[in-house]
Amino acid sequence: MKLRRSMLFIPGNNPGMIQNAGVLGADSIILDLEDAVAVTEKDSARILVRNAIKTLDFYNSEIVVRINPLSTDFGFEDIKEIAKVKPHALLIPKATEEDIKACDDILKRIEEYERFENNHIKLFPLIETAYGLENVYNIIKASDRVEGVLLGAEDLTADLGIKRTREGEEIFYARCKVASACRAFRVDAIDTPFTDLNDYDGFVEDIKKAKSIGMTGKAAINPRQIDTIHDVFAPSKEEIEYAKRVMKAQEDAKREGKGVFSLDGKMVDAPIIQRADTILEKAKLSGLL
Repeated sequence: MKLRRSMLFIPGNNPGMIQNAGVLGADSIILDLEDAVAVTEKDSARILVRNAIKTLDFYNSEIVVRINPLSTDFGFEDIKEIAKVKPHALLIPKATEEDIKACDDILKRIEEYERFENNHIKLFPLIETAYGLENVYNIIKASDRVEGVLLGAEDLTADLGIKRTREGEEIFYARCKVASACRAFRVDAIDTPFTDLNDYDGFVEDIKKAKSIGMTGKAAINPRQIDTIHDVFAPSKEEIEYAKRVMKAQEDAKREGKGVFSLDGKMVDAPIIQRADTILEKAKLSGLL
């Protein structure tokens, strides 16, 4: 299991922010070559990001690069240049099944030429169109490199012609569909960023909603958001203590030759044991055990 609770966007044309990205504590850093970069700076940003990956220490944060759409010339150039320095993954905007297959083919050729191990560079489709949302299952299935999906609600709601709200009811269906598809393939489901940095209460509620329907992490647009995301996605003390009791009760039941047992008057079977094991593993990775 790998913790991917937070994925922090960093503009790919900002040397100062890139240099300090590794000390911010995010599980993943997304070096952004798309929305954060003006058309006139695309080439220079690509070089900056390439050199940063080659030379900087990002500590324990994995490095993901958001490339430009493959519908533009910039997208293919991004892949060709960035893949050579072996980021952990590429984030593919407005992803389609065809985009993921095309990325996979290009990466295979680069890995073979550079003598990298096969499938070293992973892919994260960014679901931000109605077409992508309705095809998310096939998008994930398009390549073994897909390690997670990120939902982009701002572009999605714009594509749907609806208003993005604080409460987020308009993206409930999208969140559920992405979370379910990701669970089917056992990959991460990363929720859309919350863009109002001054609304802390709304931010916390937004994370809780995402977690409650199966999202495994959340994208961030500011380092101030990281600790809160980690706190909400971490198992609670009550969850950890209950999980410990479940695992201990399981050991007792095994000694008695029981496959199903009772705890606090409730039946405990395989799904509950699996959930308890996952909670304890997340707690260990989060430094809570």
